[in-house]
Amino acid sequence: MDLPVTRPSLLGLLILTASAQCCVGSPGEATPNFVLMMVDDLGIGDVGCYGNDTVRTPNIDKLARGGVKLTQHIAAAPLCTPSRTAFMTGRYPLRSGLGAKGRVQVILFLAGSGGLPPNETTFAKVLQTRGYATGLVGKWHLGVNCESRDDHCHHPNNHGFDYFYGLPFTLYDDCKPGGKPDILGDVQGKLWHLSLVAAVAFLTLVSVRVTGLFEVGKKTIGALALLWLASFSVWYVPFKLLGTWNCILMRNRDVVEQPMNLETLTGRLVSEAERFVERNQHKPFLLFLSLAHVHTPLFKSKGFAGKSRNGLYGDNVEEADWMMGRVVDVIEKLNLSERTLIYFTSDHGGHIESSEASGGWNGIYRGGKAMGGWEGGIRVPGIFHWPGRLPAGKVIEEPTSLMDVYPTLVNLAGGELPKDRILDGHDLLPLLEGRSRRSEHEFMFHYCGMYLNAARWHPHNSNAIFKVHFFTPNFSPPGAGGCYETKHCMCHGGYVTYHNPPLMFNLAEDPSERTALTAETEPRYTEVLRQISQAVEEHRKTLQPVPNQLSWGNVLWKPWLQPCCGTFPFCSCSEARGSSGPAG
Repeated sequence: MDLPVTRPSLLGLLILTASAQCCVGSPGEATPNFVLMMVDDLGIGDVGCYGNDTVRTPNIDKLARGGVKLTQHIAAAPLCTPSRTAFMTGRYPLRSGLGAKGRVQVILFLAGSGGLPPNETTFAKVLQTRGYATGLVGKWHLGVNCESRDDHCHHPNNHGFDYFYGLPFTLYDDCKPGGKPDILGDVQGKLWHLSLVAAVAFLTLVSVRVTGLFEVGKKTIGALALLWLASFSVWYVPFKLLGTWNCILMRNRDVVEQPMNLETLTGRLVSEAERFVERNQHKPFLLFLSLAHVHTPLFKSKGFAGKSRNGLYGDNVEEADWMMGRVVDVIEKLNLSERTLIYFTSDHGGHIESSEASGGWNGIYRGGKAMGGWEGGIRVPGIFHWPGRLPAGKVIEEPTSLMDVYPTLVNLAGGELPKDRILDGHDLLPLLEGRSRRSEHEFMFHYCGMYLNAARWHPHNSNAIFKVHFFTPNFSPPGAGGCYETKHCMCHGGYVTYHNPPLMFNLAEDPSERTALTAETEPRYTEVLRQISQAVEEHRKTLQPVPNQLSWGNVLWKPWLQPCCGTFPFCSCSEARGSSGPAG
């Protein structure tokens, strides 16, 4: 027999209904929007709120004043491809096969077959399952194709982004008309010399045959002609046409400009980011604005050239700040601020060996881009801004990682973290909100390529942060502060010096890593070595062999993988022009 519904039962039903509505809510209220802004090669000291008083970054500084600033925010690698792999996956890059064994530490050719493996689960993929509109505007540099020109196995559209507009590769000097060769310069030189030798030999034998000095067979001349043609083609086609092959713009899977026009790139990227937000303002969205700035070659935009006090590099930093300000303005104009978590960072430290980037500053920290575990190459800006949710003006000095963004976003979106793989990042929200005072990173590991270069330990109940270097790159020339002779430091063979015992520093007292500790100067010296050694052993047990995405076979140019607008090899197209920067 049915029981009558009593008034308490009706009240309880109303409470349950209201609770359910509160928890579910509308899509915009229940799940926040995410805007992630990453600058390329920006040093931590290049930003005003991190101590720079010569370069103007008012928009970034405003985010810091109204949000949470991280002072020990660490990239998982000091170079673009591996660092971005870790950022997208929440995992150390060698777990995805993007830790290099030799000199090639990043993807070199857009038509290589290496990249972010299709079986990786990015945070964008997880957010798609939660109903998010996901967009990437700007740089990717994690590969495009695997086996054919149109399989797009590594493409952003295959890794969780509904919409992509930007550079599937990155900027190199080859992208600038008249730029110097930037990829495998020594290999290019050898191939050029080989083609010259073959050409001279061919012409000499032809002259000898024509003049009748002695008998030269046609087959010999033919073989030399083929050798010259082959050596010239292997040099000219992949290298001298790099501006066409690598420097392109794509909209989703279509090439829309080849080669790209750097003069109008800034304005187009900003406009695409703004339009993405406007299109998706009524539903939860993820926008990853991945700037091409301040990687070389540097931009010379009309609205910013000559305006900073720090030369062309400063102009570029200020232009990047302006770009981010434009996106924040759209968020505010659409009244999305209190529903939008904004994050700002750099993929790794500044490139101090680049003459064009002179003026770049990694603050008080030693080293820079591509210098292994030295702090200047991996300690980057980190700002979280969310009005009404995160405290304004808060500074956190605990160790955090770019890999932490992954679980933070997924948990905020109500998603489920992958259970079939190891994640190395931790949810930052308890730390950001002040519910926790300690980072979950007791140990962090710093790789140079696939080699474990350094590790840090943040002991419980201690403010100390001990860091040991198992090897360090050999700077060149001797006594320099970087690898100026090779432009980038290497991680293998005679390019590094191993230390036994490892070099040890306490970053809490010596953040510049200037004075190595010894058993005489540090009472916990033996314990630190023991604790880190045990942590490294446990960490290595979690590593599984995976295909090397940065092998020579995967990084070299393959014509059948080359993205092309038109009929290969006649690839050429131009997009409608945009504008960059404020007038005057």
